[in-house]
This record gives sequence, C-alpha cells and structure tokens, in this order.
Amino acid sequence: MLDAIFFVLRMGCQWHALDATGICSGATAHRRFQECEQAGLFDALWAAALADYDAGVGLDWSFMSIDGSMGKARWEAVLRARTRPIAGSSGSSAA
Repeated sequence: MLDAIFFVLRMGCQWHALDATGICSGATAHRRFQECEQAGLFDALWAAALADYDAGVGLDWSFMSIDGSMGKARWEAVLRARTRPIAGSSGSSAA
C-alpha cells in the first residue's frame, strides 16, 4: 500500500489514476493515506530520516531556507490589468 501512496506523492498524479496502474485502487490508497497521516506516520518517517542523515552525514543547522513557491498565489494575481488595444484593432491584445 505504501508503494501506491509514494507513487502518487512522487508522480503528482491524482488518486484515481492508480486504478490504471494495477498497483491498487485509488480510493483504497487515499483512505490509507489519510489514516497514515492522522496516525502521524509521515511525520515519524521524516523525523527518522532526518535523524539518520544527521547521524551519518550531519545536518548544518546554521543554514535553513524556506521555499515560498509552495504557497498560494496572492489574490491580486487573479486580477489582470487590461492591455491597451493595438493600433488598428478594436479588441484587447491580452488573452
């Protein structure tokens, strides 16, 4: 079941796309994903992976960054300014 969950997380596909892979049902995988998330499994895996890497290689905690590309777009981004019409054209040149 974890294979199916990691497949969706790695590929970025929708849960129902699993139905075509033959791994398992998308509905079943999604239900199990929710159960694992609520049980804290993924947080525990992340903590264990960090501890293992820190013990083997070492983490440099003096440098950390946050990637803002995962955040939602600001509401202003939805509003597009209209462009001025091109000479000889009565319509807007914006799509």
